[in-house]
Amino acid sequence: MKYKIVLSSNSPRRKELLAGLDIPFEVRVIDCIDESYPPTLPVQEIPQYIAKVKAAAYLPTMADDELVITADTVVVLGKEVLGKPVDRADAIRMLNELSGKTHQVITGVCFTTRQKQHVFGVTTDVTFKKFTQEEISYYVDRYHPMDKAGAYGIQEWIGYIGVTALKGSYFNVMGLPVQRIYAELQDF
Repeated sequence: MKYKIVLSSNSPRRKELLAGLDIPFEVRVIDCIDESYPPTLPVQEIPQYIAKVKAAAYLPTMADDELVITADTVVVLGKEVLGKPVDRADAIRMLNELSGKTHQVITGVCFTTRQKQHVFGVTTDVTFKKFTQEEISYYVDRYHPMDKAGAYGIQEWIGYIGVTALKGSYFNVMGLPVQRIYAELQDF
């Protein structure tokens, strides 16, 4: 690898997934990056847009031999973007909306060096069974849905009992499409 890889994420899941590629990397995080996006932006483009915004924050402090990986994941149900829930009630609302339906998990990834930038997105379709209110409450009260888009982690209990179909990358739903990242790094 001709670049030193920098992962710009506090997510333990993203760190774990990237580490699974056996590529050395360091973690560097800039806090308080504005992750808003234009309201007219098509939902499929939102994660790539935010990944590029995050990357722009790193550019002034990057060394010539560094490649920064930024990413953003959103859950989309129809035309609605489900971000991270603001509280317990919001998490319950989101899981009720996702219950018994198919939704998309879209991750935008941006590779940035001082010389060039490459952005791509990965979409996975996830279908949930119809949840009972008891199942939703059990998950929300015992796990950590507040730091996850769509209020769930596929690798947690709700994913074990609720996912009835998956079309695309499981790891993308966890937050980082590592198989695509590996292929894109080889081409970069």
